[in-house]
Amino acid sequence: MTILDKSRIRPDILKIMEDLQTLRKIGSAEFLKRKENHILDFNALWRKVMEGNTRWFKGEDMSGYLTKEEQLFLAKLHRFVMEHRANFQQEYVYPIPKDVKCEQVDAGGVSAEWQTVTGAIKDRVLLYFHGGGYIMGSPNGHRIFTVILGKATNVRVLSVDYGLAPEHPYPAALEDCTAAYNWLLSRGFKSENIVIAGDSAGGYFTLMTLVRLRNDGTSLPAGAVCLSPATDLALTSVRVQSCIENAPTDPVLADLGIFWWAEAYLAGADPRSPLISPLYADLTGLPPILIQVSTSEMLYDDSTRFVERAEAAGVDATLQTWDETLHVFQAFGLPESKEAITKISEFVRKQLE
Repeated sequence: MTILDKSRIRPDILKIMEDLQTLRKIGSAEFLKRKENHILDFNALWRKVMEGNTRWFKGEDMSGYLTKEEQLFLAKLHRFVMEHRANFQQEYVYPIPKDVKCEQVDAGGVSAEWQTVTGAIKDRVLLYFHGGGYIMGSPNGHRIFTVILGKATNVRVLSVDYGLAPEHPYPAALEDCTAAYNWLLSRGFKSENIVIAGDSAGGYFTLMTLVRLRNDGTSLPAGAVCLSPATDLALTSVRVQSCIENAPTDPVLADLGIFWWAEAYLAGADPRSPLISPLYADLTGLPPILIQVSTSEMLYDDSTRFVERAEAAGVDATLQTWDETLHVFQAFGLPESKEAITKISEFVRKQLE
């Protein structure tokens, strides 16, 4: 059963999703050609995922529905497809400008990539955590977008390649993100010259890194930017209801079978713990936070509920919303994308003055 209602999606967004679906099919075919990926019947597994997706949107508890082997196979498939798409786009559609320097580094035991545009202020850093639902994503997969952010903000970008679930469940990725920030401090970068940013799951890690740093007594960054962050990993009735209501207008997440992703990341940990879900954490003392989200996406309430709690805790939290657009629309070259990136630039430059 398809959850998305295409009649409610703008034609330009439908075209974007159709093009991405074409690349996804090509990437999937390449993945399945490889002998080592013949361990499971993909068609049968994908039918199982879609059935689970339908049942999840009907309110069923799908915990344990997929085996660990199935989760790992699907995670590897999603990763391969994302990298295949990124490589294609960088080669044929949006090549990285030749004046952008990309350098792989070991950031305190964590793989990361420096991305430096011409004229970037060398002692100012945007520490970026990519999205991908905890199970996929990489600096390469987000390079086109993070380079755009580097140009817009005129600072260096350190894009972090944190550990992915299910192989590296909680708290591995959060520890990687925290380690990368502490590495910047150890290299002489001042906390007031750093802004942390991330999209989707990366937005989640942005917020939880702030909480972890605050708890550890580490000097906090100048601010944070979150694009459609996940803030509530618990399947509360409020969260599930908001996902169900917006799923028909979310062309990114509705039919991707995301119901098992948080389970793979949590690996049995309590999603209501203040050390796991930002929505349940003590938010006092956090630096200024900018959150951008689409009102028509499944994670919309994750943003609004978090900002309410942050403001109640005395945090300078700003919520910016756009209607009838995509999850992490900033990365898709839409008119709203340019407006949002301008607002991100204004926020980052203000915090780093």
